[in-house]
Amino acid sequence: MSSRIAYGSGVRLVTEDNVELLDAVSGTFNLPLGYSHPAVVKAVEEQVAKVVHVSSSLIGPHSQQLLNRLLEFAPPGIDCGWARDIIGSTAVECAVKIAQKYTGGSDIISLFFSHHGQTQMTSALAGNSKRRYGMVNPMSAICIRVPAPYCYRCFYRTSYPSCDMLCVDAIHDFIRHSSNGKVAAMILEPILGNGGNIVPPPGYFESLQQLCREEKILLIADEVQTGMGRTGYMLASEAFGLQPDIIVLAKGLGGIGIPAAAVLMRKEVNVLTMAEHSFTSGSNMVSIAASLATIDVISRPEFLLSVRQKGKVLGEMLNKLKNRFAFIGDVRGMGMMWGLEIIQPDGRPDPAKTRAILDVALAKHRLILRSSQYGDGNVVKVRPALVATEDDLEEIVSRLSKSLEAVN
Repeated sequence: MSSRIAYGSGVRLVTEDNVELLDAVSGTFNLPLGYSHPAVVKAVEEQVAKVVHVSSSLIGPHSQQLLNRLLEFAPPGIDCGWARDIIGSTAVECAVKIAQKYTGGSDIISLFFSHHGQTQMTSALAGNSKRRYGMVNPMSAICIRVPAPYCYRCFYRTSYPSCDMLCVDAIHDFIRHSSNGKVAAMILEPILGNGGNIVPPPGYFESLQQLCREEKILLIADEVQTGMGRTGYMLASEAFGLQPDIIVLAKGLGGIGIPAAAVLMRKEVNVLTMAEHSFTSGSNMVSIAASLATIDVISRPEFLLSVRQKGKVLGEMLNKLKNRFAFIGDVRGMGMMWGLEIIQPDGRPDPAKTRAILDVALAKHRLILRSSQYGDGNVVKVRPALVATEDDLEEIVSRLSKSLEAVN
């Protein structure tokens, strides 16, 4: 778009020349409450008028208030937190530091197709080698990347459930043959977002948790994209019965795009000192105010129930598109987090057609979409703000359908 954005409300943006855009992806997946939600706007305005920043020696009671609210929704055993970040990348680094210091190990296991941030450490963890092209990344030496639970394109050429969770069982071999013998943790996204909205099959997390116990390594849930109601639950860990040792939150925590991040954990692994992980703007007063207001809105049982109900409706509408268009190979997701896998006639991924769909959607139908793997993937991501109405969802799918027809 050549025009600048003038303002936004709900799931819509309006440009300076009065063109309205329909946002089907919540900004950069960081607007669970859409644009300009009044509760968060009010909280931010009031906080800015009072004080924006205080010294780290004074922020403790305020950040603890935020952590206490988040811990109300954490899985059993998660009873402590750390709020010294405002972005997911450094919060993931915080989780890795905790795991390494607590266990004395260095290596970290991550999944193919994963995305954990853009810093040197988190880009090393990524299960997408594009993140490291043309760069020397010393952090890669401690990263062990293993096949993801991508049933539609199983790395091991097996089928669920007859596979007996080979993608989990094989991790033992990666630890034996690819680690330095000192694995600190495994990090994963409950749903692999940037990798293609990959939803693990039933039983995957149960098997993975058993493996982590056997190997005596910590399990880190990167809920930067899946947290804050995105799946219809405050945390996706609850939706999947996942019981990690550490949880990372960011993106949606700020509600309307206010940068905010937090790390939740079991109390016994809270081993970092303030000097070991601290940033000037980390856990500032504005991000705390926005986060508290966001939690108040999302945590209401009727709100999360509506997300689950609308997510089911959205999934049904997207599956109808799959029945109409042969180049949609798979539709997967839950809550307000869905993906359409675009394929060639022989079943191979079709990134070119995926990009064409996004281009047509924006240029012709004023619909904002995103694709997997930062534009190189073949999955169209549909992730409206949680406040989207059923009418909004119908309009999103209608415009998407027209875009699919245009490239058919």
